[in-house]
Formats: sequence, C-alpha cells, structure tokens
Amino acid sequence: MKWVVPLVIVGEIGLVGCLLAGVAVPAPVLLGAEAVVLTLLALEAVVLSRRYTRARRTGAGRRDAVASAVRSGVPEPVQRCLAHEIRGLSSLGRWVARRTHGVREGDHAAPYTGPQTAMMYGLLFVAVVETVALAVLIPWPVVHLVMLVVDVYTVLMVLALHAGCVTRPHVVGADGSLRIRYGSLFDLPVEAARIASVHVDRRYPRSGGLITFDPADDGVLDLAVGGQTTVRVELTAPVTFVRPLGRRGRARVVRFHADGPAELVKALTQALTRARTAPSPTLDLLG
Repeated sequence: MKWVVPLVIVGEIGLVGCLLAGVAVPAPVLLGAEAVVLTLLALEAVVLSRRYTRARRTGAGRRDAVASAVRSGVPEPVQRCLAHEIRGLSSLGRWVARRTHGVREGDHAAPYTGPQTAMMYGLLFVAVVETVALAVLIPWPVVHLVMLVVDVYTVLMVLALHAGCVTRPHVVGADGSLRIRYGSLFDLPVEAARIASVHVDRRYPRSGGLITFDPADDGVLDLAVGGQTTVRVELTAPVTFVRPLGRRGRARVVRFHADGPAELVKALTQALTRARTAPSPTLDLLG
C-alpha cells in the first residue's frame, strides 16, 4: 500500500492530460477511474488508521503515532518531498519577516541565490501567464478547476523554493564549523575538525544539475547553483551527505556556490584559526 498515493497522483495527472489533449474519454471510464481512486484512498486511510491505533496501544503519543503510521505507510521519497514542501512553505513566512534560519549571533551567513534569482522570477511569470491562459482556453469546469489548483500550487512552490534558499543561507559558525545548504532540499553540516582547507575555486560542472557526485572521482560532491560552484572545501575525512530524496553518499571534497566566495573563505579561515589557536581549557586550569 505504500505506493497507493503516488500512483493515484500519476493516474489523475494522466487523466487530466487526456482531457486537455482533446481525447474523448467516455463517461463510464471517468466514473470508473474516480471510483478506483476513491477506493484506493479509502483503503490507504484504513491502513494508516490501523497503524496509528497500533502505535497508540503501545504507548506512543498522538504525534509519535501519526509519525509512525506515515513512516510505515508512505515511501521515504514521498515523505521527504512532503517535508521539503512544508519547510518551504514555512520559509515564506521567514522571507516576509526577513528572518533567516540557523544563523546565530557571531555566525557568517553566505547567500547563494544570485545566479538563480532571474530564473526563479522567470518561472513565476510563466506560471502566472499559464494560469491566466488556461483559464480562458479550457471550457470544462471540472478540468478548469483542477488546472487552476495545479497552477496556483506551482506558483506557491516556486515562491517557497526561492524563499527557502533566501532564508537558509550557508553558515560559517563562530566555532569554525560550516553548514552547506540549498533551501530546504539539502543541508550538510561540517565540523571544524573535518575541514582541511578552503579556497575560492570557480567551476562549471558538466552535468548542470543541482547535485553531482561520483564516488570514483575522489569523492567530490558538487552543489551547483546556476550551473556553477565557487568554493572548494577539502576534508580530513569523508562526510555523509543526504540527497533530497534520501539517497546517501560520502564525500571528501565539497564544491558549492556562494555569491561572495572570497568573503566566505575569509570568514571560515578566520574562524578556523581562532578555533585552532584558542587556549585549551585544561591548560587554563593547570595554569
């Protein structure tokens, strides 16, 4: 039953696509498809309800019981997608309030949205134009309503993705630690003791994607924004990173983008120097 919800979503999108393409779908087929969808969703609800009840009987609280039911009944990629969307939506509030996430006093926040800002607003403009155009062109009320919901949701998700990137910058900690992020999709904390060197290094990964990793390539992880990286961090030992859908890997070199790479490198170098030259508390007690 784990894949019921994803399959239902794919089936609904396919059905709407047929209607938009002008394919004549007989009324019995439409009614049958909707009946199957409702039946599958009802079965999934029953399964989740039973798992929730089972967890409650073992002494779990309401929140823990819900989390347990979702973990056991929904695939991890779907769970992570939902979590990313929830964090993205919460980022909209931070964006409006001009607050950042995970940046403490004394930390250095390094933004990275420069290369993608124009593209994000371009996508937003296209989504709005598409919403207006489809509202005029689609004659079927039900399909019109479905597409309106989809388009509004798309606009909201584009805004949430950009808001997440703005409010979740890279962070150089006062203790020499480094937190490499991309909105709510990627978060890699690196302890000061793991950092061997850091310097400005502008590159353009061939894949052009957000995350590129090849274990055979000396464990180099590229986190590109706008198809480029500007900072290279070499580690004393590999660190484990988690991709947006849950896949894991271990990287010894991390290359990522920062709008002000020189400032980030300077802040991290100074923080590492302070952390490594600070007097040991044990020595202070002996003195």
